[in-house]
Amino acid sequence: MKKYIIHKLYVTVLACFFAAGCTSDFDEINTDPTASPGSGFNPNYLLTTAQLTYTGSNDFAYDTWRANLIYSATMMQGMATVVSYWAGDKYQNNPGYTSAYWERAYDEQIKRIVDIVEFTRDKPEYNNIHQVGRIWRAMAFQRISDLYGDIPYTEAGGAYYTGILYPKFDSQQSIYTDILKEVDEAINAINPSGDAVTGDVVFNGDLAKWRRFGYSLMLRMAMRLTKVDETLARSYVERAIGNTMEGNGDNAFLLHDESGGRATQNRNSQVLLGDGGQENYYVKWSDTFIDFLRQHEDPRLDRIAVNNIYMSEGSKEQNPGYVVGGASQKGMPNGKDLSNNPLYRINDDPSYTGFPDYSSPHPQMIARNAPTFIFTYAESEFLLAEAAVRWGLGNAAEHYKNGLKASLTFLSQWGNALAISDGDAEMYASAHPLNMANALNDIGNQYWANACTSFNFYEAWFNWRRTGVPALTPVNYINNATNATIPRRFPYPIAEENTNPENYRAASGAVIGGDLLTGRVWWDSE
Repeated sequence: MKKYIIHKLYVTVLACFFAAGCTSDFDEINTDPTASPGSGFNPNYLLTTAQLTYTGSNDFAYDTWRANLIYSATMMQGMATVVSYWAGDKYQNNPGYTSAYWERAYDEQIKRIVDIVEFTRDKPEYNNIHQVGRIWRAMAFQRISDLYGDIPYTEAGGAYYTGILYPKFDSQQSIYTDILKEVDEAINAINPSGDAVTGDVVFNGDLAKWRRFGYSLMLRMAMRLTKVDETLARSYVERAIGNTMEGNGDNAFLLHDESGGRATQNRNSQVLLGDGGQENYYVKWSDTFIDFLRQHEDPRLDRIAVNNIYMSEGSKEQNPGYVVGGASQKGMPNGKDLSNNPLYRINDDPSYTGFPDYSSPHPQMIARNAPTFIFTYAESEFLLAEAAVRWGLGNAAEHYKNGLKASLTFLSQWGNALAISDGDAEMYASAHPLNMANALNDIGNQYWANACTSFNFYEAWFNWRRTGVPALTPVNYINNATNATIPRRFPYPIAEENTNPENYRAASGAVIGGDLLTGRVWWDSE
């Protein structure tokens, strides 16, 4: 029933936001929030849109394609490709691609979620959507800051309310201090008997789940600070313990619906089905990821990897006789291309026997109605396991086992064909307990594997920058921009120099190591 309601909400609300065909109640549901909202304006409609745009922009997945897939997925060696314009696993700086997330997030996400927060401020009848908006706003800003560092925050997205057209860049340190406070206050201000959150297509208005999600998000935010402020990190982790997600039923994901076209379908699918190019044929699981699963005898390998799914470059039709799992699965090496240079040409690699033989994601993972995973219970359990190892807060082995089991069983939320039973997951997790002598490495590896399996490659990259796990071997592609080191951040968009020059120059000049792919954000200090 929950998913049916979500589908109906897409059709009746989201399509009206992004398409021109809705007319019967267009004025009512599309009241312009920048035009002095009247009594008929309902902020729940904006929440639906803010949630959808967090999963990727509606203009052909511009930000998802570039930030999550072209860069994060390949830098973290979850995926690999020989597509020439995929700059990520070649460590090349394409300013148009590294700026994509900034351009779309501020326009499509931040304006809407800031408007929700400001419009509902000090209005008791909208208390719960105000608090939900604060939590979502904190998460949205966290990702932008994790990608770039210091960013417009306190003055961003609210020009209608403040009149500020050229927002200052806040320091990442001050941003993290504030978003942690915001999430903490919002969680505690949610009123179970208050207003219904009707525009929510992630938890369907379940406020208990929102509280657990908020605490899990607090945990993620706090653990990001282990390099730079352990005291602050630990203080918020202690508040989160005992309040985080309780199982895969609490997973934060948005289930897409292809009936609204590009407005509502899964953003990753648009790319990996080859809507814009030949990604369907040339983007594969990385050999680093596939080899990791195989070496650990991980049952996920028999679910998520298929080969012989596309038999020719020119066809976008999936072969119904594709091979699922098994010994034939193999990942593609990173840093390869289709050139004639024998150092990089994929045809000269010992693994090459033909593109169909390399492993692709299972079709249910790239379906247009597939979910976008925002936060999983497994992630929160791995973070709790790390906190237990670092500070003795809880049982590390128990949290690790919970996370490992959940990272297997959540696959059913992709689709029934990927399901792993609770019994099989229990057997696997019991046979692969946490090695306390190498605990942080074990936890970090499984955190990365879970992020790759859930297509949250952003989080794989962020956590790798913080922990150095997994121990990835960088590629050394010709004319790379990082001296053959894995990038640490995205440079600021050059367009900011024209639109917000004074604030841009101050922020750009303050980046540790320079405003480059090799620069570092505050929490990623060496």
